[in-house]
Amino acid sequence: MRKLANSELNRIGVDEFKRIKKNPIVIILDNIRSMNNIGSVFRTADAFLIEAVYLCGITATPPNKEIHKTALGATESVDWVYFSTTNEAIEELKTKKYHIFAVEQTDNSIMLNDFNPNAYNKVAFIFGNEINGVEIEVVEKADGCIEIPQHGTKHSLNISVSAGIVIWDTFFKLNKKSQNA
Repeated sequence: MRKLANSELNRIGVDEFKRIKKNPIVIILDNIRSMNNIGSVFRTADAFLIEAVYLCGITATPPNKEIHKTALGATESVDWVYFSTTNEAIEELKTKKYHIFAVEQTDNSIMLNDFNPNAYNKVAFIFGNEINGVEIEVVEKADGCIEIPQHGTKHSLNISVSAGIVIWDTFFKLNKKSQNA
């Protein structure tokens, strides 16, 4: 077994990334404190051709040295928009016909393994603050909530880990549909 060199990975450049069709997914970051988490979400969004990242409230914006540490340039490829409140981001996405899902534990959350993104043309996922999660007012404006099944002693996952899990799962389900068509 041989590890591939970066030159063998055949990755596209930023210009081509901007031109190609994206997956119909927007990530909304609701008052995220950690710039490392923000950068990690950008990098994951780049890896899975996500349409955009919406940065809301206290969430820091590029250009930022701390975000760049984990984004490694993904803030240049992935489109992003800043909103002073998450509610403003939701309102804009609803006018564009997105179905909005908070990633949060609620009494009627859909478990991620049961979530079918193919039932929607476009989806947006809200990831909340590292301590308080998605604000309740934001949860109430969402079309639904998705929960990542967990079986250990902890009650939550790091936001960048949660985003990676949800994005990969949604990407896999959307692309599995197109491969079977």
